[in-house]
Amino acid sequence: MPGAAVAVVKDDKVVYAKGFGFRDVEKKLPMTPDTLMAIGSASKAFTTFALGTLVDEGKVDWDTPLRTYIPWFKLYDAVAGDRLTPRDLVTHRSGLPRHDMVWYNNYTSTREELVRRLAYLPPTADLRVRFQYNNLMFLTAGYLVETLTGKKWEDAVRTLVFRPLEMGRSNFSVADSQKDSDFAQPYAEREGKIEKIPFRDITNIGPAGAINSSANEMSHWVMVHINAGKYRGKTVVDAATLDDMHTPYMPTGNKPTRADISPADYGLGWFIDTYRGHQRVEHGGNIDGFSALVCLFPKDGLGFVVLTNKNGTPFPDLVVQTAADRIFGLEAVDWIGEAAKRQAHALEEYAGDYRHPGYGGLKVELDGKRLVFTYNAIRTPLEHWHYETFSGLKTDDPTFEDMKLTFRTDVNGRVASVAAPFEPTEDEIVFAREPDERLSGPAYLEKVVGRYDLSGQRLTVAVKGDGLTMTIPGQPTYDLVPELGGEYALAQVKTITVRFVEDAKGTVTAMEIYQPSGVYTAKRVTR
Repeated sequence: MPGAAVAVVKDDKVVYAKGFGFRDVEKKLPMTPDTLMAIGSASKAFTTFALGTLVDEGKVDWDTPLRTYIPWFKLYDAVAGDRLTPRDLVTHRSGLPRHDMVWYNNYTSTREELVRRLAYLPPTADLRVRFQYNNLMFLTAGYLVETLTGKKWEDAVRTLVFRPLEMGRSNFSVADSQKDSDFAQPYAEREGKIEKIPFRDITNIGPAGAINSSANEMSHWVMVHINAGKYRGKTVVDAATLDDMHTPYMPTGNKPTRADISPADYGLGWFIDTYRGHQRVEHGGNIDGFSALVCLFPKDGLGFVVLTNKNGTPFPDLVVQTAADRIFGLEAVDWIGEAAKRQAHALEEYAGDYRHPGYGGLKVELDGKRLVFTYNAIRTPLEHWHYETFSGLKTDDPTFEDMKLTFRTDVNGRVASVAAPFEPTEDEIVFAREPDERLSGPAYLEKVVGRYDLSGQRLTVAVKGDGLTMTIPGQPTYDLVPELGGEYALAQVKTITVRFVEDAKGTVTAMEIYQPSGVYTAKRVTR
């Protein structure tokens, strides 16, 4: 990490604020709690907050069709365009995928022009059916603020949010940050080294991610959220409106990775979950050279801000979780150590069978202390190059010598695919990892069949052909499909997976069921 700034707020007081490392590595300028840094997508909540103040004034209603306020507004799906509401804009449920290249590095289109382009961007889901993160919808929410106030989004946020929260140095452009006496340079990690990178100007998509601020000024932002809409005793937004922003409206479809942390849902510009028994409201931000996190525990009157000048780092989340555990007096979890393990996979975790529908199969094996990959009967040893990339070594057949293979992980940190530059005129060919063939083997299938007890409910696992089924009383029979990581997914309900638990002797003793609401254990009672 080049540098970081951390602020902790309890009720209406900043109880901790400190800078670490350097805001400018080359000049050895120290990071301070007043150093300006980009907060990226944590800006989204400022846009919803500004809209919330307009809701309080009666100028807009979250659930009235957007065309009431912007009559010319259209979507590719005309029916969805007629029905889309301000609430839909800020909950990532419009039906559109990201379409980010429409705005990324686009310095010529106005915000209105970008909103008008939505009429030509095809959806991939129906309205309100699927969570799909979408910056263009937050841009549209910002344009709605401009329409309702008659001011630029920047001026409206400055009036409605920054001014009452005493955030005088916070701004909307990296160019403005560089005019300040205390700002951070942006950095990235490349081939194991920290390198300064150019600032990224994203003012056109500002309502989705262009705010720059400091840990000290962001602590004011935290205060209003953990004090029912009040800042230093003065109401900035109605408590009911603020509570509405912190209410989950759209499930993300994520699976639980721990029994004590629920999958996140999305509110109005915030991710919301339950963290080890405490309601958590948070949003991160990542933009070139910067990573940020604002994390609130509203019912506990506690909030955190972590700003860094390195992009794509998990540092903010790890710091907040470690600090929250200490403050709440929870059993310690080595979050940083666990994250390090996920970043550095053991060699055996890369071994497996990978397949591309056109190129066929590619096999990766562990041979002693070295990985070897085989494709079309050409066997090539691999040497670690950096991160998740390995380089082909010299052999009798030089086809893959010096070729760089890059492994990719899924959201659970499991090695899920490998990309190979097999065709120089195209992007890398991505081979998807296939589930462990053991999960489909007759011996293993017979090993897991039987009845399992889930709080008095009997679940039956049986063999069907070369696969498994699970029957729950009063429900249809589910097919279990092998997944990565030794799990099975319910073919009919992809958000639910199961894993069979074995004792030291290899006997199956239970079945863990991973649902969006948590992890449940069903004990095996009979074969």
